[in-house]
Amino acid sequence: MRLHTAARVLARLGFVVFMSHAAVHAQLLPVPAQDVAPEPSSGYTEKKAVTAKKFMIATANPHATRAGQEMLKAGGSAVDAAIAAALMLNLTEPQSSGIGGGAFIVSYDAAQKLLNAYDGREKAPASARGDRFLDAKGKPLPLRDAINSGKSVGVPGLLRVMELAHQKHGKLPWARLFEPTIRLAENGFAVSERLHHVIKLDKTLRANANARAYFYDAAGEPLAVGATLKNPAFAAVLRRVAKEGPDAFYKGEIARDISAAVNGQAQPGDMTPQDIAAYQARERAVLCGHYRAYKVCGMPPPSSGGIAVLAMLGALERFPMSGVRPNSTEAVHLFSEAGRLAYADRDYYVGDPDFVNVPATALVSPEYLKTRSALIRTDASMKRAAPGVPAGVKMAWAPDEDSEIPATSHISVIDSSGNAVSMTTTIEAVFGSHIMVHGFLLNNQMTDFALAPEENGLPVANRIEGGKRPRSTMSPTLVFDADGRLKMTVGSPGGSAIINYVAKTLVGVLDWGLDVQQAISLPNMGSRNRATEVELGSELEKLSGPLKALGHEVQAIEFTSGLQGIVVTPQGLVGGADPRREGFVLGE
Repeated sequence: MRLHTAARVLARLGFVVFMSHAAVHAQLLPVPAQDVAPEPSSGYTEKKAVTAKKFMIATANPHATRAGQEMLKAGGSAVDAAIAAALMLNLTEPQSSGIGGGAFIVSYDAAQKLLNAYDGREKAPASARGDRFLDAKGKPLPLRDAINSGKSVGVPGLLRVMELAHQKHGKLPWARLFEPTIRLAENGFAVSERLHHVIKLDKTLRANANARAYFYDAAGEPLAVGATLKNPAFAAVLRRVAKEGPDAFYKGEIARDISAAVNGQAQPGDMTPQDIAAYQARERAVLCGHYRAYKVCGMPPPSSGGIAVLAMLGALERFPMSGVRPNSTEAVHLFSEAGRLAYADRDYYVGDPDFVNVPATALVSPEYLKTRSALIRTDASMKRAAPGVPAGVKMAWAPDEDSEIPATSHISVIDSSGNAVSMTTTIEAVFGSHIMVHGFLLNNQMTDFALAPEENGLPVANRIEGGKRPRSTMSPTLVFDADGRLKMTVGSPGGSAIINYVAKTLVGVLDWGLDVQQAISLPNMGSRNRATEVELGSELEKLSGPLKALGHEVQAIEFTSGLQGIVVTPQGLVGGADPRREGFVLGE
């Protein structure tokens, strides 16, 4: 494995190295309505691209990357490595993902040239109804109140979706994938600066007795950086699932305990053991489109990510982005305008395709995207975009502009056979619902549904219904060149901003010729069809004046992505990890 310095990276990326403090920024920054604070940055640490010849894995945590690398060294597939890494993330980055949550997996089988999309999105309990998060006056509850309740927990999907992907693409025995995490959970690991920081900032976690006993010391203080943290309860669950399969989780004692924990809150949920036992992961058709000479493939609904990333790229297609300077007023303007169009359609049309008709193919068709792109002016911002109407599609919904909470984690892998995985996994908010059982946290994914089921008398596509999957913005993405060869795997956490993070990285690599680390390290920017947002502490803050002259409302916010990406080059593999988190890349 070799490291090389990304030439001109600081000058071209224009980044000011900064240490963020979310407790301060949360008081100073305007944030979109219904948003909560993003998972905080670990500070900005410059990273160098990593190169390798045989295989590579990039995750948000060094322990997780090493667990995945262990599988790759043992002859495991990209899916094997991703599963091992996802399990380890539950242990060492518990605030972001885990078996109490869900995931989307987009995979590529190089031998068969086959793409697969696996849906492990959480589901609503069967008894869930559209008024779940409305108060006595029929108004949506404050988002924080909705999150910190049993009502926010959806039926977890991570273990089932990993089982499905492993059945199709695994090489190593299922139990082997659990060994690194069981070992570390029993022996203990050092609390990282990032984990300490998020525990310290959280004001609700200690209210849960199990979480308080795990994340705080005897004096009630957050565990110190470097403190040894062991999780024998989680190890015991993993031993059972490794031996018996996911049925050990979805049927029996563990499922009953999850149900009891959810329904035993001050604001109780309604999840039954039968809801948990009935959960099934789904295989879905990958959603692909073209951007210049490249084929870009992502997750279909219930994710909105695949649609919206392709919509942004399609809107930018008519502009010569390769001639636009990164971090310029023009770049931010065009990128933000494309985002407005993509998010308008995403907010309006996308929901669970098992419940609503999502015109995914029509929304990313070249003909439709040309009409959307024509709405972009180079001399003025549209400020706010309306949803479009693709040919043959009838408008029958009200938009859902509720924001997803910015936590989650991403894994990118390419194995020695050229197989690839892009996997985004989540428990939704930082520490999910704050409900801990058997050593893992439960998600708050129900708050990804629209909090109000209708608007102006029209139903919302993403309204709550029993057994339904909530809309997501997770955008695991694979890219192929004009000859059909794998070019790139990339994805990110970040709530509703994920689409902007992934699209920025794709433009950086495909248009601006940056290596993947440079592209990831670019300052984050974009619009979610509201203000134009630029990353606090970056060079983009200096563009506020020129952007306002074009009609933009500009907000500088903590734009904490967690991008992980790998690019295939003639010389081998090049990997990058987000400098805003504890991302780590290994290869051989």
